[in-house]
Amino acid sequence: MELQVISQQMTKRIKALTDSRSTLKDLAITKANAITEYEKKVAITIIKLRNGMEAELEGEVISNPPVTVIDKVSKGMCWQEKLEMEKSEALYKAEIVCMNALQAELNGLQSLNKYVTEV
Repeated sequence: MELQVISQQMTKRIKALTDSRSTLKDLAITKANAITEYEKKVAITIIKLRNGMEAELEGEVISNPPVTVIDKVSKGMCWQEKLEMEKSEALYKAEIVCMNALQAELNGLQSLNKYVTEV
């Protein structure tokens, strides 16, 4: 592999890592917002259920559930927010894995560059 090609590949990886840092910051904010939204929705749903609200989930009417299951019922009712939270966490983790792969590729190219330069 030519030195110029190695240098170009290294530059591409460095740019990709730089771009990934910005993306990671955005994904971290999205993740934090999704977690907050889910927790808030669960809390509001628990309060409403405790105050006697009737709700429907998958065609089943929920009315005055026992205190011991209100937490589980409220989490089930907030399934969409939970899904968004899980997706945002998965995207955040995937970006970290991608950055680690780019870093490994860059390290390999740096080693190759050193070898080609010495030869």
